Amino acid sequence: MKISLITETFPPEVNGAAKTLYKFASGLSSRGHELVVIRPRHHDDTPSPNWDQWLVAGWSLPRYPTLRLGLPAGSILTERWNENRPDVVHVATEGPLGWRAVETACRLGIPVSSSFHTNFHTYFNHYGFGLLSYAALRYLRSIHNRTRGTLVPTPLIQHKLQAAGFRNLGIMGHGVDTELFDPKRRDSKLRRRWGANKETLVLLYVGQLAIEKNLELVVQSFEAIRQKSKNEPKFILVGDEPERNRLARKHPEYHFVGMQSGEALARHYASSDLFLFPSGSQYAVPLDTRSPGCPGVV
Repeated sequence: MKISLITETFPPEVNGAAKTLYKFASGLSSRGHELVVIRPRHHDDTPSPNWDQWLVAGWSLPRYPTLRLGLPAGSILTERWNENRPDVVHVATEGPLGWRAVETACRLGIPVSSSFHTNFHTYFNHYGFGLLSYAALRYLRSIHNRTRGTLVPTPLIQHKLQAAGFRNLGIMGHGVDTELFDPKRRDSKLRRRWGANKETLVLLYVGQLAIEKNLELVVQSFEAIRQKSKNEPKFILVGDEPERNRLARKHPEYHFVGMQSGEALARHYASSDLFLFPSGSQYAVPLDTRSPGCPGVV
């Protein structure tokens, strides 16, 4: 089957949705599908040996220089899909590129599906623009309801979106690489680097250090645990931008380790004792904590 995957987040970006979509693309390719990934261009792009890529112009998001929105690119999509028509178009993000891809596929009569990864409409509440949240939800709903079906990660999200007027929802659970995320990767040397011994309680946060991730709640939760602990617990924050510098100045005793991936990320999970994840907008990260045996509070 010829499949065009439209996404405005994908490696080399480092975030939960990008990782999920890379696994999705890898799974489709490994099953013999002819895949084209259509996404914004990055300065450090590398060719993929497993699928074709159409790279389009985009621009960086304010406060997130490593994340890019794709320009609509309607004429490019029309030209290329007329030359090499896909059997199905799957739209994974709802930015300008995703919106135009849905419109173009519908106009050309190409079946189009979508997936829902992030509650973007809730971001406005964290930046003082709560009145725009409903307008953003209507925008998201209008995109997904034009497709033949929308994939969501859990029954809970399916229920919430159905209540908000989203139609034709199906569940595609996010898998976990159990060989990578394994309790055997617990690393005493890494714990000592954090100043932790066998008795030390180590708490972990993984994700972008951003206001919309509800960071104040995770800090309050750690401080509450800290006050009741006999031994001094350690707080490890995996992630970067845009709030890292502010948090580091306010809490110099926390351990800010930047972006981690692959085996390094797996060691951080396995070497921690409790995972804190306060965000109500993302769904991919908490699943990775189950396999390495790090219990989570979400």
